[in-house]
Amino acid sequence: MPVISAPDAFHVDDLYVDLRPALDTSLYLKCEGFNFAGSIKLKAAASMIADAERRGALTGDSVIVESSSGNLGVALSMIAADKGYRFLCVTDTRCNLVTRRLMEAMGAQVHIITEPHPETGFLGARLDHVRQLCASDDRHLWLNQHANPYNWLAHYRTTAPSIATHFPELDVLFVGAGTTGTLMGCARYFKESGRPVTVVAVDSVGSVTFGGPAGPRMIPGLGAAVRPQLLDESFVDDVVHVPEVEAIRVAHRLATAGFLFGGSTGTVVAGASGWLAEHRPDGRATAVAISPDLGERYLDSVYQTNWVSDIYGAHALDRDAIRSR
Repeated sequence: MPVISAPDAFHVDDLYVDLRPALDTSLYLKCEGFNFAGSIKLKAAASMIADAERRGALTGDSVIVESSSGNLGVALSMIAADKGYRFLCVTDTRCNLVTRRLMEAMGAQVHIITEPHPETGFLGARLDHVRQLCASDDRHLWLNQHANPYNWLAHYRTTAPSIATHFPELDVLFVGAGTTGTLMGCARYFKESGRPVTVVAVDSVGSVTFGGPAGPRMIPGLGAAVRPQLLDESFVDDVVHVPEVEAIRVAHRLATAGFLFGGSTGTVVAGASGWLAEHRPDGRATAVAISPDLGERYLDSVYQTNWVSDIYGAHALDRDAIRSR
């Protein structure tokens, strides 16, 4: 029985869901949402804060500041509350209300960007605001998940080795691309280990991460309007772009099987299912996809019928469309 005194000391790292009964797809889903922060972002948050402490950059007078669509903000709020640091999260209007309330409940200050940058969208506007904060007061410490190597190192040291241990015959790994911290940590690990694992990045249609045209995106967590500084495409074998409506349908299909995951998971599973159907149709490949979080924070968006219909159309949740995925 584990007994802990710090909230980031607990994380279930070895839970996988076999998706064959739910989706008829030979795919194992690594569940990263079982910790007190509720997402895989806890690993990056803990890693970046530990590095800042080691370097002496983070002190009792510091105000941690970070741009986040939600999950990293919650993770940083939790660790900051435990350690007695002040934390300011810069997010935007797409951040779920529940997520904002979670951060505020743990003592974080939340600043919401309401207008996107004309060229770099909400992310660009958030980053501009963070830079202005740091320029105005040197007590602000920007961890910068978009460029901080301790983001991807967290997954190089934990997520990827865990997958390698549990799946020694792994053929294909599917990883969603947001800041690309998880993607780069896992891709670097498997490439440097010499194991013949195909690493497939899953991105949202409308994201510019891999050179695609910018477009509207409403599901937080995956995709970017600014190319992530951490990304090194030489470590990635293939890329799949998933329309958000497909991600919604897959998430709802998983929910009808009793598995409530977030929109990012719907995106990753949709991309993985399509890629496997095209490239491994015999179903013999050992494939793993990473689920960043669970679905409770998305009850007012991804799982809210009116929200889905208003954004993606009245037929987005037709039963036939959901079952076809």
